[in-house]
Amino acid sequence: SPQVQHFLPQWLAQPKLVQKRIKDNLVPIRDVPGIHPRLLKKLQMNGIESFFPVQAEVIPAILQSASSGYLMGQGGYRPKDICVSAPTGSGKTLSFVIPIVQVLLDRVVCQVRALVVLPTKELAQQVSKVFNIYTDGTGLKVVLVTGQKSFANEQEMLVQKKVTGYCSLADIIVATPGRLTDHINQTPGFSLTQLRFLIVDEADRMIDDMHQNCLNQIVKAAFQIEDYSGSNMLFQRTKPGPITAASSSYPQIPLQKLLFSATLTQDAEKLQQLDLFQPRLFTSVYSEKKTLGDGAETEQDSNKKYILPEGLSQCYVPCDLNSKPLLLLHFMLTMKFTRVLCFTNSREASHRLFLLVQAFGGVTVAEFSSRLPPNERQRTMKEFEQGKIQLLISTDATARGIDVKGVNYVINYDAPQFIRTYIHRVGRTARAGKVGIAFSLVLRIQERRFLQMLKDAGIQDIKKHPVKGNLLKPLVQQYEEALCKLEKTVK
Repeated sequence: SPQVQHFLPQWLAQPKLVQKRIKDNLVPIRDVPGIHPRLLKKLQMNGIESFFPVQAEVIPAILQSASSGYLMGQGGYRPKDICVSAPTGSGKTLSFVIPIVQVLLDRVVCQVRALVVLPTKELAQQVSKVFNIYTDGTGLKVVLVTGQKSFANEQEMLVQKKVTGYCSLADIIVATPGRLTDHINQTPGFSLTQLRFLIVDEADRMIDDMHQNCLNQIVKAAFQIEDYSGSNMLFQRTKPGPITAASSSYPQIPLQKLLFSATLTQDAEKLQQLDLFQPRLFTSVYSEKKTLGDGAETEQDSNKKYILPEGLSQCYVPCDLNSKPLLLLHFMLTMKFTRVLCFTNSREASHRLFLLVQAFGGVTVAEFSSRLPPNERQRTMKEFEQGKIQLLISTDATARGIDVKGVNYVINYDAPQFIRTYIHRVGRTARAGKVGIAFSLVLRIQERRFLQMLKDAGIQDIKKHPVKGNLLKPLVQQYEEALCKLEKTVK
């Protein structure tokens, strides 16, 4: 059978390129056109004088797509969907918060007009915090729906029943998929028919997992026809189709999708599922052509699929299973590493390693996993950011996308099995133009596959960092005592 040609749709093949180097390409906030004075003032109050390259490109693009007001696309046309692929720590959140708050500033009636869906509670909290800063004093209502409060409590925050029917108490909702789907299906009066912006953050994860169903449900709910008797049907939405005299006779609120990710899939079929409308892609994940002395260009990095933060150094330590805990203790106690975020591949592994380091003593350590209630996770995070905890042991699920201040080192205690996991883990350090180091402990049997995985992704600058056995010897006796102590506690 003939080979099926894989070709990228034009918008993927020719994206709008965003500068990768954050520090050299900061744009003063006043130079980005069209931002409301009120928001400029807020940005300055929060110590933001310049935008990162991604923000400087994406904010005007979203504002422009709503330049005729949020009820209509520009010139009456439906606005294009927007995809943004940019490294961890490059400022994606503000890129959508600022324009959405601005577009909704002059709304009169409270309706759900922006919905942000994120894979984890931590991320949702982080994003709703940012929204709260910029909506403060505007009258816009932001509601967080992640299941941290009881279902009934969330329902009270979302809708209010009046004699005339239900009314919305939220303009902007920040949610995790499961909880949101529950409200779509079970909360009377919860309506998305006025939704103008659907933001999917960490989009690749939201497409990959079972969350695709959630996205379908949102879109379905957005195009439902309200059945209040006697309500004005002015804003009923039809699924976008060809414009006819009938369909253009009443205004339609367009639904625009904004997708953000550090590892946005280039898989056209997956993106197809999202049913995007004339999308525009902004990316800083691209190869820079290297110019040779004689002016000829070589396409050296054409296979660079992922981009890592500029200030990141990467090393790997070949080791065997028994020496892994000793290596971690060596880094913490002998090398005196501080502010270390350490990743394992499972909750059990995280917990065991945490107990072991605790039993050994001498390191302020905490674990960060879905075993712990959210309030405890927040407290741990705060203490880590304040420097009270030197080592934080975590699983991937918990740390994905989360913005931890001041991580100096990321240690992959278990080598990641997928390149995306690697990118997201090491991206917890060297954020916003700072420096950081990532160490991966790689078993000798994994070494070839690990290096090949990085090479395939165009990551070549990882250094081998062997640690000699005699450096670990001084730790052995105390380590064995810690193991015995553990055995006893476990029994």
